[in-house]
Amino acid sequence: MWALSAVGHRRLGAAGSLAVVGGGWFAGKLPVHDPWGLWVDHGSAVKAAGAALAYVGLTVLVVAWWQYGKSASTTRDTLVTLAWWTAPFLLAPPLYSADVYSYIAQGSMVVEGHDVYTVGPSALDPGGIGGDAAASVGNHWRDTPAPYGPLFLLLSAAVARTTGGTIVPAVLALRLVALLSLALIVWSLRRLAREHGRSESRALWLGALNPLLLMHVVGGVHNDGLMIGLMLAGFVLALRGRWITGSALVGLAVMVKSPAAVSLLFIGVLVHAAATGPRWRRWAKGLLGPGLVACAVAGGATLISGTGFGWLHTQGVAANIHTALSVTSDLGLGLGELAHLLLDVDADPVKSVVQTLGLAVAIGLILVLARRAMRGGITAAHALGLSLLLLVALSPMVQPWYLLWGMAVVAATEQYGRLSAVLTVLSAALVYETHPMGATPPYGFVLAGLTVLLGTLAIRRTPVAPPGVLLPGRRGPANPPADEDGPAASAEPAPTARNTA
Repeated sequence: MWALSAVGHRRLGAAGSLAVVGGGWFAGKLPVHDPWGLWVDHGSAVKAAGAALAYVGLTVLVVAWWQYGKSASTTRDTLVTLAWWTAPFLLAPPLYSADVYSYIAQGSMVVEGHDVYTVGPSALDPGGIGGDAAASVGNHWRDTPAPYGPLFLLLSAAVARTTGGTIVPAVLALRLVALLSLALIVWSLRRLAREHGRSESRALWLGALNPLLLMHVVGGVHNDGLMIGLMLAGFVLALRGRWITGSALVGLAVMVKSPAAVSLLFIGVLVHAAATGPRWRRWAKGLLGPGLVACAVAGGATLISGTGFGWLHTQGVAANIHTALSVTSDLGLGLGELAHLLLDVDADPVKSVVQTLGLAVAIGLILVLARRAMRGGITAAHALGLSLLLLVALSPMVQPWYLLWGMAVVAATEQYGRLSAVLTVLSAALVYETHPMGATPPYGFVLAGLTVLLGTLAIRRTPVAPPGVLLPGRRGPANPPADEDGPAASAEPAPTARNTA
């Protein structure tokens, strides 16, 4: 297996994807009721066997991805591999998450005239449109208002209206949105890598071919893919001087999920660098221009959707759900329990304070990165990637796929180095944190921890990098062979912005 060619690892990864999907048909997040009878529960024994097959397939996929990263593949080869590995997921039931049922239910609520920002999917009639989806929503979310922006609710409503909220066609329609999002990510990664003199195939390997993305954007149908795609596309346009159009796309990304707003700060850095005239005018244009454009788009999307501005008040609902991957939530919970034990005070306020402090620290560090980018110490795009990673690391709620927010940017802006190595190991580890049916069993964390250990040892012994790439702490040629249809990677930093108005 270790001696396979890039084509051999492509085939091996496709076999892994098939095994993941095959197991998912029996152990994925199946609906409570599927009127078509395709995605039905076959009992605990079959479910256990399906889960075992899915875990084996996932391991094969991760190994194939890891080994494929050592090949000097062209952009075209990597795109073909991405198609092979993605294809098995197209008709699969929801994998690793029940969130897609929430999307269908919330879209059905919009169709039915419910206020999705005050009530949850449980408000739907069990026998009406979206009733089966609402019954399949995870317990935490059945009475939780939607934290998503009006644009995504419009898409979900269109899907619910077109399919009548029927489970199979509705899930497949939203998976089509996920595939279009993946295509937008690929388009953006290639151009962002080109702008920074990086290898396109390398950016695609870490940012698009990544098993974490295949699992949770394509398999799990998470709307994070749409947010990332719109955000990256907007930033690429801004890099090319079309900052108004780029800011508008980022505004649409914010209307899917709010973390995309971070990129407006770094588009502002680009605008400031390219602006002419008095200093105050350059500052005003950079600080206010992208935000005003995005606000106009957000306001227009909200008015068109008819869902109201309730999304401004529901952005923090996810923080009420504890996730073990959130450092600030874990620390806050521990300090809260300690305060309750020693001082007999309520633990929840202590946890809330720690979470708030974590976000404040993240904002402070993001502003530091923006200042560095303005001074030319780091490119605006790479600063954006680091900022999104910091935001995730210090967020009160962290899911495995949140790592994709910043990793997609870093993949195209950093010559292979320590950060890329860390992201590679984390990607391989976090795929194990979630069971195919969406649960987070204790053994998932054990498997993830074991993968971190093995991945760290493996990457120190044989770094995951194609021949010719300069590795941290090693001597050798800095540039890998040029992509067949893209420039060679460069070890020199890219300019912060193009001087176009």
